Amino acid sequence: MTSNYWKKAPLRELTLKVGSGATPRGGSNSYGESGIPFIRSQNIYNLKFDNRGIVYLNEEQAEKLNNVRVLKDDVLLNITGDSVARCTKVPEAFIGSRVNQHVSIIRTKQEELDPDFLMYYLNSPYMQRYMLSLAQSGGTRAALTKGMIESFEVPLPSLQEQKAIANILLNCDEKIDTNNEIIGKLEEMAQALFKHWFIDFQFPNQNGKPYKTSGGEMIDSELGKIPKGWEVASLKELVEISSKSVKPHEYPNRLYEHYSIPAYDENKEPEYQEGKEIKSNKYVVNNEVVLVSKLNPSTKRIWKPLTKSNDAICSTEFIVYVPKMDKTLSYVYEFLNNDRFQNLLISNATGSTGSRQRVRPKETLKYKIVLPKLEIIQKYSELVSSIHSQIAINKIQNQKLRDLRNVLLPKLMSGEIRVPYNEEMLEEV
Repeated sequence: MTSNYWKKAPLRELTLKVGSGATPRGGSNSYGESGIPFIRSQNIYNLKFDNRGIVYLNEEQAEKLNNVRVLKDDVLLNITGDSVARCTKVPEAFIGSRVNQHVSIIRTKQEELDPDFLMYYLNSPYMQRYMLSLAQSGGTRAALTKGMIESFEVPLPSLQEQKAIANILLNCDEKIDTNNEIIGKLEEMAQALFKHWFIDFQFPNQNGKPYKTSGGEMIDSELGKIPKGWEVASLKELVEISSKSVKPHEYPNRLYEHYSIPAYDENKEPEYQEGKEIKSNKYVVNNEVVLVSKLNPSTKRIWKPLTKSNDAICSTEFIVYVPKMDKTLSYVYEFLNNDRFQNLLISNATGSTGSRQRVRPKETLKYKIVLPKLEIIQKYSELVSSIHSQIAINKIQNQKLRDLRNVLLPKLMSGEIRVPYNEEMLEEV
């Protein structure tokens, strides 16, 4: 795995701390909406920190967990359960947080081991496979112990070369982050325009003026005042649900483009798997559908696929919505992405509170909605499709950057590719 030029050392010799946290007494009932952030395994992904679902501790709770306070440059590693081996570095905004018992803090001796280098090493294919095999070698629940982590053999090029290697990979990830910021701004623009047109009713009238403030006629409806010519209808008038399915395991060598819940949560990009790796039935998808998760609707998951093959599939935990009218896909996506629709999903979910609430797909078609005139929907879709196209371009760039990083990562970590460096180069990066 590693270059013959590099010596190796166990992680215990290169760290100031390897240790996991704990859950405060009272468990989830003790979490608040403000205070000291409390990091859990669901916030840790490979090379990414997800702040969705972050909970908070009060000062008293946090004081009792001072020994697992996160410091600058700490590497965070998930050590139990389905997310075991996921690894990232603490973001600046979450320095001072505490972690629970499913997350290990790894604090390096920075004069010997660069924390970014360690983060990327733990994310290398070799280490991911190794950690998963270790975690699954014990009892019924996958777990990495403190002893296992401390025994990891880490390659040790010079500190300068460690930093040079890490900087190449960091540059890829920083460009991905920049693209994600652009994507976020574009998504906000599309939603702001949706709200302006279809909630505030300020779509352009025949003279190009905002309808409502220009005296556009409003009429009464069961959902409140709406523009004249619009109507209250059921969602089934706007979309239908596709349940066309496939059994990938019947085609074991076929490569599928799989839109799964874990892939969405990881980076909103599909994963590519052979049919033999996929055990359950899946829905068939294409670029003319919108996917909405029926699982735990309080966590919004909505996906507009950018398929690259004819073998694109999605988890049956998604509802596959198909627009019923021509040239309305962008409107349908933004309608389903709006908080009003998401609140409908949440209020109609069934099952116990917590992690297993679900929406009944066919029931959603009965939801009462305000349906604008088709010409207004199509005009909005035409306008917003250019925003969606730019989002797609940035997502494709991100995929290429991830592919580049994933190719470089094992080669850099093995010493197959050596990095020329000097102090001036490191200061410039």
